[in-house]
Amino acid sequence: MTSGYRPIQTPKMQQEQQRPGYRYREYAPCESLASHVACYWTVDFHADVGNQLHRIIPDGCVDIILDRRSPSGRKAAFVAGLMTRFEVLNFSEARSLFGIRFYSESAQSVLRFPVSDFFGQHVFLEDVWGASGRFMAEEMLSVDTVSGIIEIVERNLNHMLRSDGAPTNSLIYASLQYMYAFKGSLSASELADKLGFSKRHLRRTFDRELGVSPKEMLGIVRFQSVLQELYGGARSSFTDIAAKYGYYDQSHFIKNFKRYYGILPGQLSKTD
Repeated sequence: MTSGYRPIQTPKMQQEQQRPGYRYREYAPCESLASHVACYWTVDFHADVGNQLHRIIPDGCVDIILDRRSPSGRKAAFVAGLMTRFEVLNFSEARSLFGIRFYSESAQSVLRFPVSDFFGQHVFLEDVWGASGRFMAEEMLSVDTVSGIIEIVERNLNHMLRSDGAPTNSLIYASLQYMYAFKGSLSASELADKLGFSKRHLRRTFDRELGVSPKEMLGIVRFQSVLQELYGGARSSFTDIAAKYGYYDQSHFIKNFKRYYGILPGQLSKTD
């Protein structure tokens, strides 16, 4: 299980900044995939309303993304690896995207390659799964509804996991469960102690399997936990939130927030 960890992306945090022709939605996976898939999501944008900034923030997840406007399945779908910094896209042309957001500790069981192979880059699904990747993309493109795409995705993912899914690294899995349970509010040394491994061994395993350090992933989980609290309507001051999540002080909290989000916490309701 994933200890209630539900990563948030910026359209949910800043809905008031969305133009009428821009829409972001999330959909829950079926029960059999809930430990692998955080959610399915869609982004639709109509260019006749003017440009729209689309901000993407680190969430500790790996995505398969389908461009529903692609003319063919060969280049329609790609894997987007882990991010450690925000990115802002400027939509000026019509977009229609469908995404599968995987938890990083479970992604290898579906992708069949270490998550580190995709760090900070986009890799076409056909290059990952061969012809079956192209066939799945073409099948998703052949239906007009999101529910239809989800049905295709879940049928394929469940089949893959039953037949030839790659094993999940047990140390990575246990590490992420601790991170989720503590909302990222522990050090890499404390995490290593809880797992019964040296900090060095943990770091090497994370570098090999995920492409990021335990410290980096802890920072992302803690940042996302703060966002969950803010999204839930928390009325605490930023000083109190900083203390609750183990930041040294408010300035340290603000610096980390800006690194991952690209804006100051107080600007959440004032910008895209």
